[in-house]
Amino acid sequence: MTLQVLEICAGGGGQATGLEAAGFDLAAAVEIDAKACDTLRTNRPNWKVIQSSVTEVDGADFRGIDLLAGGVPCPPFSIAGKQLGHEDERDLFPEALRLVQEARPAAILLENVPGFASDRFCVYRRNLIRRFVGLGYEVQWRVLNACWFGVTQLRPRFVLVALKKSLADSFVWPEPNGHSPSTVGEVLMDLMSSRHWKGAEKWRRRACGIAPTLVGGSKKHGGPDLGPTRARRQWAALGIDGLGIADEPPGPERPANFTPRLTVRMAARIQGFSDSWNFSGGKTAAYRQVGNAFPPPVARAVGDAIRSAFLGMPARPRLQIPLFELAADG
Repeated sequence: MTLQVLEICAGGGGQATGLEAAGFDLAAAVEIDAKACDTLRTNRPNWKVIQSSVTEVDGADFRGIDLLAGGVPCPPFSIAGKQLGHEDERDLFPEALRLVQEARPAAILLENVPGFASDRFCVYRRNLIRRFVGLGYEVQWRVLNACWFGVTQLRPRFVLVALKKSLADSFVWPEPNGHSPSTVGEVLMDLMSSRHWKGAEKWRRRACGIAPTLVGGSKKHGGPDLGPTRARRQWAALGIDGLGIADEPPGPERPANFTPRLTVRMAARIQGFSDSWNFSGGKTAAYRQVGNAFPPPVARAVGDAIRSAFLGMPARPRLQIPLFELAADG
């Protein structure tokens, strides 16, 4: 079965590549950032990439699309921001609703920061769900952690799936793979030692856990770093300097006790991107594409579950997640 997806707020391609791996063909990717569009075009010359604001897209042009997917901007709901929600000009959930009304996809996949699952946005979230229900969809959401799907990162994400009633009974949330992800040291050792840094092996042993959440940041702020003070302390415990991004791995001139920074490629690995996926733009622009991405392995897992619903596969028992790890309405 050939299924097509319209992706909005496509960024550097994390969700798009995950859905591609799940068997979806990209009808179009909408992204306002020029460097992210360059990334998509460079890696997939056959993709239709629309450099535009979502507000300027006519959903009627994609009427009857199988899936509408996107990672709408997270700053309105992030605990790192002011959490203005609907008062934030970057809130694009209303535009996603408009596109759904115009395009009438069979399924919808939207992701955001876990802050959107908090009590602070309960009323907003419920109203959003009511709007989808009013358009004829059954809606479910979960907070999924990337580390459940092999990503070397504690990265919880709010994921909303809405399906036409004919598909909803066959949808089952993806189950964690049951395996602990590799450590940061295991995942990055070949890159960290690629320029013959004599401290690489010692660093690998120190980097014996998984990463905290990568933070992509906003254009309103300065250059790239790995997050606020608390996150940088967590990176420091793994032997990583979180104050910036390096141009290249450490070389033989660095002492064995040197604390390295991640390169863009290292960050992309931690996010779950293939090494063959290249990012356009300078270091700051490239890292923001990585840090703001929906990890491809998680997008693939959810995409596989949506595709199974289209294929009419019988529903299995629903995923059981401890209450302290799961937030859901109803």
